[in-house]
Amino acid sequence: MSQKSILSTRTLTDAQRKVFIDADFDLLEEDFIEIKNNLFDLKSINANLIFSSQNAVLSLIEQNGWEVLKTKPVFCVGIKTKELLEQHGFTVDVYMDYASELAEIITLIYNKEHFTFLSGNLRKETLPAALKDAGIIFNEIEVYQTTLTPFKISSQEKFDGILFFSPSAVESYFTNNTIQDEVCFCIGTTTASSLESKKINNIVIPEFPIIEEVIEEVIAYYKES
Repeated sequence: MSQKSILSTRTLTDAQRKVFIDADFDLLEEDFIEIKNNLFDLKSINANLIFSSQNAVLSLIEQNGWEVLKTKPVFCVGIKTKELLEQHGFTVDVYMDYASELAEIITLIYNKEHFTFLSGNLRKETLPAALKDAGIIFNEIEVYQTTLTPFKISSQEKFDGILFFSPSAVESYFTNNTIQDEVCFCIGTTTASSLESKKINNIVIPEFPIIEEVIEEVIAYYKES
């Protein structure tokens, strides 16, 4: 296999990067989005907490007095979000891989409960729309902001594959760049849908929506090709 060139639209950890290095891939990393945490008031939080990302958890634990919330039941999207919450002493009652799945569980089984959804400014309508439609009592607190940080890829660069980890990164990438015949490796179906809306069809999605699975999918894809 000739050396493959991959663009990651976010900076990877040392361990994630090492997988590519060990497999002899050429890797470029560039952050196409930036996360900034908000300060917010903990007094208006209801009996149950909803998190749809690790970013919301990281913002919460920057707030003064957040520890008092550790006794509240938690509902979240993603195994990594669950693990991060548990590392900080929370008990996760329910986690699902996608917001649509979590919304279904909450509306079917926990529809008499009151919730606070800790979210970001670019969150999708999936969860709040489902809760509203089901008449579930909840409030939403914007705990972090995602800003697009577009980056122009040099015309001299040629990539075999591009890694996308969020719909906002897709939007940021397309601000200054296009996709020709590159394979797009997406963390999940929501991110893939953002690419499909731009008429991109050469998309690969791992079975589980975590970064390590995306990387393994890349390695497997080019070993088989």
